[in-house]
Amino acid sequence: MCLCLEPRLFTTIDANCGRIRRMDEGTALEMPAPFRVDLHVHSYLSGDNAADPEECVVRGIERGLQGIAFTEHYSYAASEPIELLRERYRDEILVLRGVEFSAAEGHCLVFGVDTDRLDLAHAPVETLIRAVEREGGVVIPSHPYRGGSGMGDMVHALQGIAAIEGHNGCNHPSFNRRAIDAARRRRLPVTGGSDAHAPGEVGSCFTVFHGRMTAESLVGMLKAGAYEAVDARTLGRRG
Repeated sequence: MCLCLEPRLFTTIDANCGRIRRMDEGTALEMPAPFRVDLHVHSYLSGDNAADPEECVVRGIERGLQGIAFTEHYSYAASEPIELLRERYRDEILVLRGVEFSAAEGHCLVFGVDTDRLDLAHAPVETLIRAVEREGGVVIPSHPYRGGSGMGDMVHALQGIAAIEGHNGCNHPSFNRRAIDAARRRRLPVTGGSDAHAPGEVGSCFTVFHGRMTAESLVGMLKAGAYEAVDARTLGRRG
């Protein structure tokens, strides 16, 4: 139990339900505890790095994450082996799957849909969004201001996206600032992900959700927008 300084008010964390409980004059008020998820992780299953998926999961646990999403390049099926890790580590961390889709205009994170079944390789992003929406999933432009693979200012007008990736662990800070500014102008939520291509990079950026997540609730929570992006690399810096 952790006592705060306010009189007749204290806060405890219930380890069984993962929620913060505020007690005031004998009345318990339940508040969701932060649920930290790295929404953008790659492994050797992407074909462009040598990261072992299990080492990435273990690193996520060490970093204090409650969730980690593998978003391998091009193919949702590429991350199928991750299902074994989901079961193996189910009591320690939530292991999720998505895909980093290469649309004609740039990269997008897609959750809740097997994009391989859509047969839309390198399709225009608006075509992708319509197809994913029909299937009940979400599309989030990733690192939009990274040269060569980002959509750039197109995110200012793109309709149907759930959020914009603002904190990307492989981006220059100036690229992230531009993405966050674009999201604010459009009043869209901002996600965070490490874009890890090595276990040691996992958790450098992440998304804090307000409430416990499951694989089934991920899409709904992304649509609801009750989350913030965090760049862990800047935590504790002064000046």
